[in-house]
Amino acid sequence: MSESIATARPVAGVPAAVGALGARRKLQLVLAAAWLLDGILQYQPSMFSRSFPQMLGDSAQGNPAVVADPITWSAGFIDHHLAVLNAVFATIQLALGLGIAWRPTVRLALGASVAWALGVWWLGEGLGGVLTGTASPVNGAPGAVLLYAVLAVLLWPADRDPDAPFVAGRAVGAGVARALWLAVWGSLAVFAVLPASRAPQALSGMISGMAPGEPAWLGWLDNWAGNALSHHGLLASLVLAAVLAIVAAGIYLPMRYIWPVIVLALLVAVALWLAQGLGGIFTGSGTDPDSAPLLALLAVSFWPARPTPDEGA
Repeated sequence: MSESIATARPVAGVPAAVGALGARRKLQLVLAAAWLLDGILQYQPSMFSRSFPQMLGDSAQGNPAVVADPITWSAGFIDHHLAVLNAVFATIQLALGLGIAWRPTVRLALGASVAWALGVWWLGEGLGGVLTGTASPVNGAPGAVLLYAVLAVLLWPADRDPDAPFVAGRAVGAGVARALWLAVWGSLAVFAVLPASRAPQALSGMISGMAPGEPAWLGWLDNWAGNALSHHGLLASLVLAAVLAIVAAGIYLPMRYIWPVIVLALLVAVALWLAQGLGGIFTGSGTDPDSAPLLALLAVSFWPARPTPDEGA
């Protein structure tokens, strides 16, 4: 029995197992909740309409033929079997969430989530627009579902490096975890200065385009932000890229200086989520909460902390 269980004190009204949850297990449960939300959103009526396969087919545009042709074929196949396949997709995502939440199946579910996420990233998100030149931190690049796969790897219930100074480093080692952080946040910095983001009206259009169908307060906020950026697109993209670059490189600072980097990453994630219209989850057509909440979960998994092994999960 691990030290965290042996020393945990029972809390009135709370089962001992819950009170003894370690940091990694808590993050796994948040990831499970995200998959459950995805599954619930996939059951929305709009996902059973032809707008769903059309949306999938649109992700082929601008991609090389080797990437686009399977997307087009897949979208057509789904269109001909829409009700059944969409129900299957939604159920798979619910099963992944439940599997991660149930400790005996957490490894199986995390492994399956990586395979499912990579498939959806290709056939459902067109590789997040990375190869089309349209990728931007504001439109969710490199794709929310890819971040599910990254988090599954970082939160894998194994202790290759039990003395890692943050939870994300325990399964793969602190060096690999930092490299993944650099890849994610560094790619966002690059996307922020691509033409799709730095054009005068690019960021403004992305943010304002999220407003239709949103709650009034969120629609007002996105329209306000879009209007404010309409004449400062290039400056905004450069500032965003600089902040993202600081976050990306900051993970290599000495550990005592890491926490401000993590706080900055969380603030960026909040700002991006508002710009993304909370992923459109209140519009009836959003399929997931978008990339920002996953970026926030990634940031929390790197919060400096003393290692406290929790029964391998």
